[in-house]
Amino acid sequence: MLIDSHCHLDAGEFADDRDAVHAAALAGGVERILVPAVAVGNFAAVRDCAVRYPGCVAAYGIHPLYVNSARESDLAVLRQWLATERLVAVGEIGLDHYIADVDPLRQELFFVEQLKLAREFGLPVVLHARRAIDAVLKQLRRIRVPGGIAHAFNGSRQQADEFIKLGFVLGFGGAMTFSGSTHIRHLAATLPDSAIVLETDAPDIPPAWLGGVRNKPGELARIAAVLADLRGVPVAAVATMTAENVRRVVPGVDSTAG
Repeated sequence: MLIDSHCHLDAGEFADDRDAVHAAALAGGVERILVPAVAVGNFAAVRDCAVRYPGCVAAYGIHPLYVNSARESDLAVLRQWLATERLVAVGEIGLDHYIADVDPLRQELFFVEQLKLAREFGLPVVLHARRAIDAVLKQLRRIRVPGGIAHAFNGSRQQADEFIKLGFVLGFGGAMTFSGSTHIRHLAATLPDSAIVLETDAPDIPPAWLGGVRNKPGELARIAAVLADLRGVPVAAVATMTAENVRRVVPGVDSTAG
C-alpha cells in the first residue's frame, strides 16, 4: 500500500480529468492521498476531493505564498473549518523566503496563528519550508504541535534531525528522482526508516521521467522504486515503511471522509 502524503488533487490542472487521475493512482497502488489546502478559497474544493474520492483525506490551512491575498479574518474561517469538518491535519502552512514579494512578517503572523490552532485542536501540521527551515524550526520549538510532515524536505541532515526530534517526518518525491539531486538523494538513502514519507506534490515537482509536464499521484509507485533503489531494499518494504510513518504522524489518514 502506498500513501501520497502531499497531493493537490483539487488543483485546476486536474479539472479536465480528475476522475481518471484518481482512478489511475488507485490502480497504481496509491490507497491514500492527503490533499492539503492553500487558501480559504480552495477549502471547499479540498473537501469535495475528500468526499468524492475514496482514500482521499483533507488538510486545511493557508499557504505562505497566499498570505498577501489572505485576510486576517481568514484565520477565523480556518478555525471554524477545523472545528466542524472532517480533516486530518492543518496545512499547507509554513514559511517561504524564496519568493521576494511575499511579506515575511505577514507570513510569520499566519504561520504562528495556524500553529496555535493546530495545538488547540491537537492536530499535526503539513509544513512548507523553502529557504526558511531554521525560521520554521524556531516557531515549532516555541509552539509545540503534535508533529506532522515537513513536505519536500531539502535541508541539512542536522535540520532533518531537529524535525525528527519534534515529531516530524520528511517528505521525498520528484526531486529525489533526478540523478543530479545528490544532496536530497543522500538524505533519502541515509535517514532513519522512521523519518521518511513519500509524496508527489502533484501537479508540481514532476519526477525526472515526466520531462517537466504535469505530475500525478499515479507516479508514486515509480518514485517509491527510486527510494527503494537508493536505500537498497525491496519496493514493498519502502511502501510499508513510508505508509506506517504517515499513519504514525497523521493518525487520521485512514479515516473515511464525509
